[in-house]
Amino acid sequence: MHSVGVAFFMVALLGVGQASAADCNRACLEGFVDRYLDAVIANQPGAAPLAPGVRFTEDGQQLTIGDGLWNTLRAKGHYRLFVSDVPAGQVAFFGTIEEDHRDPAKGTLALIGLRLRVRNQQITEIEQIVVRDENAARRVEALGSPNPLYLQAVPPAERMSRADLIATANEYFSGMQQNDGKGDYPFAADCDRLENGMQSTNAPTPSGEKRPDPKTSSNYSAQWSCIEQFQSGLLHFVNRIRDRRFVAVDEERGVVYSFAFFDHSGGATRTFTVPDGRTITAGPVQPWTWEIAELFKIEKGRIRKIEALLHRSPYGMASGWSTWNQGMSDSARDVTME
Repeated sequence: MHSVGVAFFMVALLGVGQASAADCNRACLEGFVDRYLDAVIANQPGAAPLAPGVRFTEDGQQLTIGDGLWNTLRAKGHYRLFVSDVPAGQVAFFGTIEEDHRDPAKGTLALIGLRLRVRNQQITEIEQIVVRDENAARRVEALGSPNPLYLQAVPPAERMSRADLIATANEYFSGMQQNDGKGDYPFAADCDRLENGMQSTNAPTPSGEKRPDPKTSSNYSAQWSCIEQFQSGLLHFVNRIRDRRFVAVDEERGVVYSFAFFDHSGGATRTFTVPDGRTITAGPVQPWTWEIAELFKIEKGRIRKIEALLHRSPYGMASGWSTWNQGMSDSARDVTME
């Protein structure tokens, strides 16, 4: 098992080819995403700069190049959000896409979370999850463009180190998994979260209804702020957040991109005590896993914006990029340094 600290030690010791990775700047890395997607749309692997032996997974399954989305992608959508990690030679992407429809004249909107590793001007690794939820994709497409905060550079004097950015993002996962409502949660006052294009914090209270009180409610609410949700203790049914893989870190912009799995194990894990001493039973009744691509905008040690793409996967599913022990662990891994 590689912790973040061990991974950084191995980088210092072995180098992991950082010089060659850094030969591709931000524009270069983002260009590889378009070159890859254009090749998939055309279903022409030879049109993408793929390295010999390139490894490809879709939704946690290792596939051959030309399979999966290669057979069905028709076009790129309008929503595009990049996290470019120049030192590591990795780029991650949130976007909308259009796949085949039963009616050949139409397309079906979907979402993609994508990671590419680039070495010596070739793609050596491709990891993607495809969220085939047309309503979710329409919501994201309707956003038009990402929140401008994701694209804003952090003043140089305020920039956090790679390790500190990952540690802050990982506090989010740990705070949710260990949700007793008493943690030190790293949220800025204006923190907000989108999940599949839906407002999952600070949502408006419906007309004629009263906003639930996070200190007394028995039901978790999207109307609450980031800190109120965590302090409520009502997220405790998310009992395991595992295979926390941090795959791209943009220190200039203070953005971290991760892949993870959120497990809801059911049974006794659904019953827990909230901060005021009440016993609550909540969460999915059957075992349930969300496969998630999630990114964080972090400034001054606080999370300001969170955006996630997610879909249900088989319970206990693995990413295809971890050993079994790593996939079941809740340790953080900076995979860009492996």
